Amino acid sequence: MTARIVGRTPLASALTAARRARELEALADAREIDLLVIGGGITGVGIALDAASRGLRTVLVERHDLAHGTSRFSSKLVHGGLRYLASGQVGIARESALERHILLTRTAPHLTRALAQVVPLHGPGHLSRGAYIGLGYELGDGLRRAVGTPGAILPGPGAISRGDTLRLAPSVRAEGLRGGVRGWDGQLIDDARLVVAVARTAAGYGASVLTRVEALSATGRTATLRDLVTGATVDVRARAVVSATGVWAGDLDPQVRLRPSRGTHLVVSTARLGGSDVSLTVPIPGSTNRFVFTLPTQHGRTYIGLTDVPADGPIPDVAHATEPEIDALLGTVNTVLADPLQRADVLATFAGLRPLLAGEHDDDTSDLSRRHAIIESSSGVLSIVGGKLTTYRRMAEDAVDAVIRRDPGLPSRPSPTRSIPLVGAWPRPRLGEIAAPPRLVRRFGAEAPYAASQPDGPGAACGVTPQELQWGVAVEGALSISDLLDRRTRLGLVAADREESTDAAAAAFTRAGVTPLED
Repeated sequence: MTARIVGRTPLASALTAARRARELEALADAREIDLLVIGGGITGVGIALDAASRGLRTVLVERHDLAHGTSRFSSKLVHGGLRYLASGQVGIARESALERHILLTRTAPHLTRALAQVVPLHGPGHLSRGAYIGLGYELGDGLRRAVGTPGAILPGPGAISRGDTLRLAPSVRAEGLRGGVRGWDGQLIDDARLVVAVARTAAGYGASVLTRVEALSATGRTATLRDLVTGATVDVRARAVVSATGVWAGDLDPQVRLRPSRGTHLVVSTARLGGSDVSLTVPIPGSTNRFVFTLPTQHGRTYIGLTDVPADGPIPDVAHATEPEIDALLGTVNTVLADPLQRADVLATFAGLRPLLAGEHDDDTSDLSRRHAIIESSSGVLSIVGGKLTTYRRMAEDAVDAVIRRDPGLPSRPSPTRSIPLVGAWPRPRLGEIAAPPRLVRRFGAEAPYAASQPDGPGAACGVTPQELQWGVAVEGALSISDLLDRRTRLGLVAADREESTDAAAAAFTRAGVTPLED
């Protein structure tokens, strides 16, 4: 049996300009809501889903677009916590492995996949390096088994031959190659797609998800919001206010002390790395537990990352790579390549800022814990900081638990999000049943037949179809051309792709009868 119409139609969870206008008007008329969430990254939308699924009247506001900040600039990995295990953070390593399991098997099998990580071993000293790296992978695989992730989804690690290393990673230098080690981790089709899926799932449970709405001020029970489209302001009363603004948390609560870290990636053509579909994993010289990864992704591109350096000074809306970071990433990956990458091979760069909790001393950011924390300000605002993309669901659960503990008048129900499939979720072994092009299935899962039925029009760069663009406007809350190109499709990463696709994006708005906002 093929999956043509799966579950409810997307209408209940669709984010549209018309829905935004209606819900803003209703918010202005509301006497009180249960929870106001400020911030539309992965943590904020996760909190909105958790709260709405427990029956709380929930509103999320984001001053830009969904996934505008850190959440679209990750490595697109669903980490199992190996690095944290290596640094002795056993608790967060296990938490990461468990949340990876939930994403891969229950909530988002359509947006995730297993990614092989290949570490090439060149002589001399390959045996000792291979044994050390292999031991780390085995410990990580122990976490996989402990949380119950089947080997059919994430295979166990092991040594591979010289020939297999070159077959999987043909760009590796053959001279001196003795073999390799292969491990496995989870990978997202795209981090911004995950954010949109969580936001739409929250909307399906009744949450209001309002982009282009800025929080001018907030206390633990009130907020003044401004609609950045019309300029209108609205005063909101809520039983709780949670800030999920990441590195910008200090804007609402100066008591929050963070040490932001910048993670930079390069974008190169996958063909330049021999068309490899594995993550080439290269140890950083002088480090025992830090690596540079090549990460094959959509549009025939591969990302190379990532740095972990302090991001001092004012926090920008969008971070940018520095030339020393670009040189460092190229220098590391080139240590194992037969034909080293040149600066001209870098098609684009991107950088995100991690909201790490500051230590007691000026720690190197690579040594700071990725554990999350919930901080209550003197005004009563709860700020959730730290953490990482993989553990967003647990962070959201903890935040809503904290809200409920503070207010006994709120319904005290356990979080159901471990078993709530995101929009489009479909069992991994049965994704082939969905009657739609494989490209759309990988991006939209069980909703792919709906997406494929959107009106035709001009296509964009890299094979992105007019139906994908139309879906972004009609269902996924895109209000501007940049929303479509930078966050719904990621075509905006490479300047040439953006230029080639701008007219097609504008046409999608025209077909939908919507005037795009100015960027």
